[in-house]
Amino acid sequence: MQQREETRPDRKRTRRLFARFIRARRRHEASPESPDPEYERLRDELVVVHLNLVRFLAVRFANRGEPLDDLVQVGTVGLLKAIDRFELERGVEFTTYATPTIVGEIKRYFRDKGWAVKVPRRLQELNLAVNRASDKLAIELGRSPTVCELATHLQSGEDEILEAQELGQAYNLLSLDSEVSGETDKKSQTLAETVGVSDAGLELLEDRANLERAFRVLTGRERVIIYLRFYESVSQTEIAKRLNVSQMHVSRLQAKALEKLRAVLAE
Repeated sequence: MQQREETRPDRKRTRRLFARFIRARRRHEASPESPDPEYERLRDELVVVHLNLVRFLAVRFANRGEPLDDLVQVGTVGLLKAIDRFELERGVEFTTYATPTIVGEIKRYFRDKGWAVKVPRRLQELNLAVNRASDKLAIELGRSPTVCELATHLQSGEDEILEAQELGQAYNLLSLDSEVSGETDKKSQTLAETVGVSDAGLELLEDRANLERAFRVLTGRERVIIYLRFYESVSQTEIAKRLNVSQMHVSRLQAKALEKLRAVLAE
């Protein structure tokens, strides 16, 4: 309790600082091309006054593998956002207002850091929403929801749902110490042991490039069907369930897509 109290600056002093800072901020917003020394000084002073709050909140996340100093730095970004948005008329204490913003910035840092490749924030958030909706609808329906059902529930397009699901595979890098199956599946080896060895797949590089070029002529749904059918070995019946269409429709789309691919590859 004592530690929590130490994170709360003197309320009267804080309100006086904010009253002066808000006036300076309004002058700064009115003339951004003319730097206001008082605006910068008061902003820095407010940051220093509330750094203990940032550190107190950052400590909560200190056991997740990231240096505390880095978390404090990220939390300070959230503190600055809160300072720039705060108004005395809100009728709440600044620490109460700033805490969700600081914590949100730290959580966003962990979320972004977890992605193995750079993924747009919109799709990251959609991926999380799809996962939550899948669990919720699975309980309500007693089965896995279809893409159409997810799209309706989240008020999003089916192509976006499929893209968000695929992007889930880009989350979290494998450790080099992770075990992978050997070529004969009789023994295991670490991922690091496979790095730098000859890759027979390089011989197929030209074929893969041609196939990638051919895929561009397919529609989004045709690409999904070909991927699920021939890369994931999913049956047409299961694909039909996922896309909420008939198996016959999937069969026609698959045949049409293969015909397009053959035509492009024959050029």
